[in-house]
Amino acid sequence: MGARAAPSRRRQAGRRPRYLPTGSFPFLLLLLLLCIQLGGGQKKKENLLAEKVEQLMEWSSRRSVFRMNGDKFRKFIKAPPRNYSMIVMFTALQPQRQCSVCRLANEEYQILANSWRYSSAFCNKLFFSKVDYDEGTDIFQQLNINSAPTFMHFPPKGRPKRADTFDLQRIGFAAEQLAKWIADRTDVHIRVFRPPNYSGTIALALLVSLVGGLLYLRRNNLEFIYNKTGWAMVSLSYIHGSSQVQFVAESHIILVLNAAITMGMVLLNEAATSKGDVGKRRIICLVGLGLVVFFFSFLLSIFRSKYHGYPYSFLIK
Repeated sequence: MGARAAPSRRRQAGRRPRYLPTGSFPFLLLLLLLCIQLGGGQKKKENLLAEKVEQLMEWSSRRSVFRMNGDKFRKFIKAPPRNYSMIVMFTALQPQRQCSVCRLANEEYQILANSWRYSSAFCNKLFFSKVDYDEGTDIFQQLNINSAPTFMHFPPKGRPKRADTFDLQRIGFAAEQLAKWIADRTDVHIRVFRPPNYSGTIALALLVSLVGGLLYLRRNNLEFIYNKTGWAMVSLSYIHGSSQVQFVAESHIILVLNAAITMGMVLLNEAATSKGDVGKRRIICLVGLGLVVFFFSFLLSIFRSKYHGYPYSFLIK
């Protein structure tokens, strides 16, 4: 029994233990190569995304709204990877297109983009661009855009949905309305800052300068200012003193005064119901109030001059 068991122990001692099944080494090698390839592809995507964002930030530093042709549109908007939102205005600004609405919408769009660029919340998650029809006809055809201007939002992932197209016909293209739409689509809130409009101030300053210059030239002969007879003749030439008679010119004057009062009421209503910039609404309110007060006083003064004994007056007697 002992002599027969010795060869069996020798055979067992000569065997090597097997930890892996046959054919595992090619599988592990293939798995390792696949992991390396996936890691390299991910690294490549990250580098490509960083290059795209860097290029967009450089363009934004030069202009708030940068132009795009077909190649740029496909590279920076259609092709992945992308972790930013892009607002695109499809327009037709060439003179031969004669699109006056496009020019007005472009001004509002520029105000919105400038407000975002110079705000403290500016980051690389939102960019503004535009595509002109004469520079990207193929893009218009690809997206089935048949009218201009059109505003679209391209999200970081996936295709644009129906709500990513701005309802221009129903809402209008004011910068404030565009900012509200962008906030709904991207959660980025933009406070619109409009550049100051000095046209009214300049016109008033020119008028005061003209009147002051005329008075200065006639500074030695200013008796006409204190001539009550002259002012009375001017008023009598247009306003009849009786309530039974009315000149044709007087009818036109009354019409203009009522139109001015109506315009003031319209401005007051606009200031109360609009949702635009607070400063702009305040100016509209003051202008409307001034129109109503001044021209109503003038109208009441004419009424007193025709109906003698009328006891009430306001500002102007």
